[in-house]
Amino acid sequence: MIKVMKFGGTSMGSVDALRRTASIIMREKAQKVVVVSAMSGVTNSLIACIRDRPDPAAFLDQLRTKYAGCAKELVPEGQYDAYLQELEASLAGLGSRLDGLRKVGEDPVLEDAISSWGERLSTITLAAILRGRGVDSVALPAEEAGIVAEGAPANGSADLAATHANLMRTVVPMLEKGVVPVITGYYGADAQGRPLTFGRGGSDYSGAVIANGIDANCCEIWTDVNGFMTADPRAVPEARTVDEMDYGEAAELAYFGAKVLHPRTIEPVRRKGIPLMVRNTFDPDGRGTLIRSQKCNSPEILRSVAVKTDLSIIKIYSSEIVYNPGLISRLIGSVSEAAVNTYAISTSLSTLAVALPTSAMAGVLKRLEALQEAQIEKMTVKNNVSLICCVGDNMINTFGVAARVFATVSESGANVEMISEGASDVALNFLVPTDRAGDVIRNIHRTFIGG
Repeated sequence: MIKVMKFGGTSMGSVDALRRTASIIMREKAQKVVVVSAMSGVTNSLIACIRDRPDPAAFLDQLRTKYAGCAKELVPEGQYDAYLQELEASLAGLGSRLDGLRKVGEDPVLEDAISSWGERLSTITLAAILRGRGVDSVALPAEEAGIVAEGAPANGSADLAATHANLMRTVVPMLEKGVVPVITGYYGADAQGRPLTFGRGGSDYSGAVIANGIDANCCEIWTDVNGFMTADPRAVPEARTVDEMDYGEAAELAYFGAKVLHPRTIEPVRRKGIPLMVRNTFDPDGRGTLIRSQKCNSPEILRSVAVKTDLSIIKIYSSEIVYNPGLISRLIGSVSEAAVNTYAISTSLSTLAVALPTSAMAGVLKRLEALQEAQIEKMTVKNNVSLICCVGDNMINTFGVAARVFATVSESGANVEMISEGASDVALNFLVPTDRAGDVIRNIHRTFIGG
């Protein structure tokens, strides 16, 4: 039995959290690879450091205090000096890169290396804590493990085939010897061996990539919630944990608002049918949510309802849209070049509507205007809309469900601004005014899932 155990920032964020994380790892009897995020807040501080350029010495001292302070409580005295040497060497590496950035001014590749440094410090710290408890553990940066990344800085993707070949050579032999590798999440290495990050929250994705690469029997994502829930409990107090769902359902929820998994986590494990467990570091005996390929045979029509806020809809009007497929291609291509997530697309005889993050709208408009397409008659933007995502394996194939959902929306006093239905086998997505979104999800939850 081979297992990947990924721990997020809150699981690494304090003395108590690290103590609990080490205990969870030690009670697992399977061969295991541990994947870690930076401590809570560290990646944000690294990105702020890239932007604001504070005094490097003071910044490094803050990181030293944060990590070494926790380790001082958890690493035995006789091993603490060796840990400090590792930590100082890593901080020196970060310092040299910060100095390099001050000289060049701007370098996306160097910025990726800096923003991923918190994960390096986490691996050193957790591996030392485990060794202090008698576990043969090694801190292993992603580039040494052989996690191959490709794409653009801050938005890389893993080359699964190349990574598999590397991990079978580097990591699997460690497992066979009883070693517990603690590997950095969040990034891989490009063809030149330079760090390339997977986007914010990408350590979940790293865990799935490594599970794929070592042919693991299970991938566990340890976080600060008990798994996927039937709704956000802040909006729906009676929401409860979903015990089991399939890959498609989890992927839809992750992309459209449920802040439990990074949306890209599903695909690497889905490719090899590796079960994925979402579990709570602060409730290690809780059941969590099991995600796998088998249909769950749930009697519920809807499994969960999620909401994605801070969206806007841009509508592009042209009488040529239906007659000019090339125009639609150019318009969507222009939106894609802005490197923003697209949450829904709808077309009619003379209109193309696209739902995007509000924060990206100014840049998208600028790109569309730069096309200077004579066929575009006008463009309008509607702000303050939210996307409601209703997920359930039985929903799409059950007669009348969509009608009942939209009847519930109407009873909530909300207007449906845009619909995306039929593209997914397990989800019905639509947009409503943000000020009505809370009532909509509460009423849908009450009607289809209950208390």
